[in-house]
Amino acid sequence: MTSLLKINGLDFSWGTNQVLKNINLDIKVNEFVAILGVNGAGKSTFLKCINRILAPAKGTVEISGKNTADMSLMDLSKTTSYVPQSVRTSFSMSVFDVVMLGRRPHISWRISNYDHEKVSETIRFLGLEDFAFRKFDRLSGGERQRVVIAKAVAQDPALFLLDEPTSDLDLQNQVTTMKKIRHIVSDVKSGKSAIVAIHDINMAARFADRVILLHEGTIKADGTPSEVLTESNIADVFGVSCDIIPEEYGINSLQILVRDEIEKRE
Repeated sequence: MTSLLKINGLDFSWGTNQVLKNINLDIKVNEFVAILGVNGAGKSTFLKCINRILAPAKGTVEISGKNTADMSLMDLSKTTSYVPQSVRTSFSMSVFDVVMLGRRPHISWRISNYDHEKVSETIRFLGLEDFAFRKFDRLSGGERQRVVIAKAVAQDPALFLLDEPTSDLDLQNQVTTMKKIRHIVSDVKSGKSAIVAIHDINMAARFADRVILLHEGTIKADGTPSEVLTESNIADVFGVSCDIIPEEYGINSLQILVRDEIEKRE
């Protein structure tokens, strides 16, 4: 498989606190990668270092063979789209216009018919038709998050960087959103990949091709869900005991049951 993202020797610190230590990673085209770890493990920081929201202290990040440090912000925006963990910004704009903002890196002079078609297609694909022309600042937190994800999809990048994209969504929309992202990435013609920082281990096991466990600033484990999400790794990283239950169907089919939660249920 073709390499899309290469990270070599990445370090990042907040003052004297080293958050990321010598991160080395190679992500292929059409990979759905889940990043797991406890709060403060560096998941969000890692994503922000990839698209230059934060500047690494050391190391290089290459996307499609180009060092991101040498790319203009506009070119980087054509290549990556980023969805933050929470949507704090409020726009007095329609949902359609907010999604259109995702087309900005591709618009040279005026919005084209293709841009309009791309936004309409994205809104239909993600099921936002019912509130496409409502004001963004009148939406619920979950609706806003779905719109920001739509904006990232309309941006049409090679690499999605999604930081807890389902955190404000109800259970149905969590599953639907992950399925949609998986659908985009799995299309071999798309040439796209996604890195998703997520706290839900079972959601990662269900949808990701590959899971990366961040622990104390380093990559503790990297592989398929069944290779990485073992009882010993989960105990080491999250400090809980669990049972791993395989299922008969599906590619990423294992389920993780935390014993403490099970013991509390009568």
